[in-house]
Amino acid sequence: MARVHVSFLGLSLSSILAFFFCFKLCFCFNPKHLNLSTITTHWSSAGATWYGSPDGAGSDGGACGYGNTVSLPPLSSMVTGIGPSLYDSGKECGACYQVKCTKHPSCSGKPVRVVITDFCPGGPCASGSAHFDLSGTAFGAMALSGEEDKLRDAGVLEILFARTACDYSGKTIAFHVDLGSNPFYFAMVVEYEEGDGDLASVDLKESSSTGSDKWRAMQQSWGAVWKLDAGSRLQPPLSIRLTSQYSSQTLVAKDVIPDGWQPGATYRSLVNYL
Repeated sequence: MARVHVSFLGLSLSSILAFFFCFKLCFCFNPKHLNLSTITTHWSSAGATWYGSPDGAGSDGGACGYGNTVSLPPLSSMVTGIGPSLYDSGKECGACYQVKCTKHPSCSGKPVRVVITDFCPGGPCASGSAHFDLSGTAFGAMALSGEEDKLRDAGVLEILFARTACDYSGKTIAFHVDLGSNPFYFAMVVEYEEGDGDLASVDLKESSSTGSDKWRAMQQSWGAVWKLDAGSRLQPPLSIRLTSQYSSQTLVAKDVIPDGWQPGATYRSLVNYL
């Protein structure tokens, strides 16, 4: 009978067991295993059009609910509407993509980053597997310098696109309270999420003075708007917990909605994903 060895490539049995234990631990606990800032860029083909004014932001906010922030820094009109295949009923609001064109004489071939802020439901947007209806500003940004108008005259343009991490240069996440909110109903738009950009879930927790430490799940109302029908008067300050959609990372903005909060106001947190 062959002799059974208890070593493998010079390692003792105890070392092998320790290695596999460590491997299992590292494999199971890796909250950034899908970090968009580190993955290899994978380019796919899509159609592209533009809307609004040539140097504008497409529309004032669009279907995601970001309002006039789309034209202000850090978005700065570098935004896009998206066809049904990528919009995913608003779940992709806030996601960032690189787009570039190479097949038109006015294309620079250099990628630019855009944020999903709107929905394009019909026409060419619904005809292909993926379609970007870019703002005039974003569409022109794919052109050679001085040839922005020539590119915008191209009609439906073939482009390449790739998912990428959002980067707002250190800006922290903000919560814009919906005008319809009241002490029993709370709705808000979540703005400037770095990293993934889009959200899988949002939870709310009332003041610890209530004696409750329970997180309450909010529902996606439409676009980037999340709501909670509380059923009773909410007790601020309110904490918000965000779970990103792509990498499932969790972030807590503690007591970000203060006592005396107002509908229409924006409250900035101290945190972000990157």
